[in-house]
Amino acid sequence: MNPDLIPERDGLLISNVSPRVIKKASADPDYIRDLETVSATAGVLKNIELLISLIENAKMSDWDDKTRRLKRLVQADIEAILTPYKQGRFYLHRALFELHGRRAAKEAEEVVGFISLNYDDVLDRAYSEHIEAPNYSFALDNESNVPLLKLHGSFNWRNARIRGQRRTIDIIPLGSAKTYLHAPYVFIWTRALEALISCDALRIIGCSLSPNDVHLIDLLFKAHLERREPFEIEVIDFEEIGEAIRDNYGFFPQIRTLSKIENILIPDTRTTNPFRLWLKYKSIAMLGQASVRRLSYLRRVLN
Repeated sequence: MNPDLIPERDGLLISNVSPRVIKKASADPDYIRDLETVSATAGVLKNIELLISLIENAKMSDWDDKTRRLKRLVQADIEAILTPYKQGRFYLHRALFELHGRRAAKEAEEVVGFISLNYDDVLDRAYSEHIEAPNYSFALDNESNVPLLKLHGSFNWRNARIRGQRRTIDIIPLGSAKTYLHAPYVFIWTRALEALISCDALRIIGCSLSPNDVHLIDLLFKAHLERREPFEIEVIDFEEIGEAIRDNYGFFPQIRTLSKIENILIPDTRTTNPFRLWLKYKSIAMLGQASVRRLSYLRRVLN
């Protein structure tokens, strides 16, 4: 999203966050205690979720405290990077909402929902700017606006109103042993299932469909079973990532890599930012280049 976010230093993918967090945790004697034999920091450590899950499953002494330390470090790491200055420079999320807010785009496509696995509020801020306060679907009867469904929760869900009461909602913690069968997550995941059942195309932006997210794969699988025809899965990412998703989840029949989206929407997929490239060609196709140049955020993808 931003050239300042160098993966090794400031990248926000879990594979970027993991080595920074593990290095900090390994310097904490309370975390290291009883983990000395499995606390190496050599190599490329990209899976903090797996490490948390292994500690949880081992049920060793102080396992709950150790995993809580790791989870707090993950939150602190992400929030330290997402400074107001850097968030102010993000524009692709805003450009996405700007595109879908135009009349020509609405006439061509109906957006039935936005789904996010992120804990931060970058997407939420863009939603608020172009629509209104996000509709998180904290209850099944919440049908106003297009929903923003944060399947794992959000760092900013403090003092949220649910059924007339104010609550602080804990995030679904990192680790593979996740459970969603409690409010409001049972409502959020049910709404996500309904959105997927009703959609014709699912656009995956910046998500590799990690095996750690088996619940998400299960959600996609169940949505397919409820439909007469499979929906298309458009992987708006580097070609090799799309191919890897297609290879890993080939039982979904309509997976489209960047070069195959909408019968070659994008003529040349060589890029350093697939999302930006897709926004460029999608907005031109839906609105026309002259109209795109008049918009605040979308015009920046033309450069």
